[in-house]
Amino acid sequence: MKSFVHLVIAVIIAVWVMVIALISVQNATPVSLRFLGLQSIQIPFGLVLAFVVAGGLLGMAILQPLWGLGELKSRVDEEADFFIDDEDF
Repeated sequence: MKSFVHLVIAVIIAVWVMVIALISVQNATPVSLRFLGLQSIQIPFGLVLAFVVAGGLLGMAILQPLWGLGELKSRVDEEADFFIDDEDF
């Protein structure tokens, strides 16, 4: 079952990479980003899109384990209570 999940994840990532590559090739027009009065140099839209996707993937890879820490402890506590109750009977 784990191998099927890994296969599905790999297919989803491959499709996203192909979509980003297709959009990047079709949108080679240089753009400049403006944020809080600052302006970047002109770079192709596809490159901007690739940087945004890479930043999002890295951000989620960093934040996901931090979100899972609290859930993991509560699950362990629930399982411990379950087994303690079984021993009392």
